[in-house]
Amino acid sequence: MSNIFTRIKDSIEADLHEMLDKKEQKNPIGALNQYLRQAEQEVEKVRKLIERQYKLKDEFSKEYLKAAEMAEKRQKQADIAERAGEEQMAAFAQKEYEEYQARAERMKASRQEAINQLDTLEQKYEEMKHRIKDMRLRRMELMGRENVIHANHQINRVMEEVSDKPFSKFAEMERYIENLEYKVNSAYYKSTFDTKIAQLEKEMRMKEKTN
Repeated sequence: MSNIFTRIKDSIEADLHEMLDKKEQKNPIGALNQYLRQAEQEVEKVRKLIERQYKLKDEFSKEYLKAAEMAEKRQKQADIAERAGEEQMAAFAQKEYEEYQARAERMKASRQEAINQLDTLEQKYEEMKHRIKDMRLRRMELMGRENVIHANHQINRVMEEVSDKPFSKFAEMERYIENLEYKVNSAYYKSTFDTKIAQLEKEMRMKEKTN
């Protein structure tokens, strides 16, 4: 039965990985964004664990100080009771001293272990933050390459339209400008025609008078 479940699990995981691979090939930026979000969530979990570890270290420190103070206090009381001949009180104080002393040593060891674990967690946390930064930079690089690919594709498409289609947008725009220029020139010529004729007539009269 366990083998069947194992095969089913492996099959599902294989299908999932295949689906993710196809998604990554189809949309690498989207896949990278998904991985980045997952990594950021893991980094946030580690940050919370580090905060909890700091609190535990502080708690161990407090408990250590309390136990050490009580151990010192009971040791002095045991000495006083013994000198006073109060064997029962001296025995009680001595037993209390041993318990507090053992607790203090245990809390001291736990505090040191928490500090060591905290150092390890902080190192891993910094490493994870570097990984996140690298992933963000890689995303920027991929986005830049993707933009260039899209831009080149757009440029090639437009240039193909210009070269293959005589009535493309660029061709239509050029024809529109030519027609507009012709109309403007024609209107200008018509508007100055009367003035030019009048000038010619005036010049002809001047020549007739001089002749």
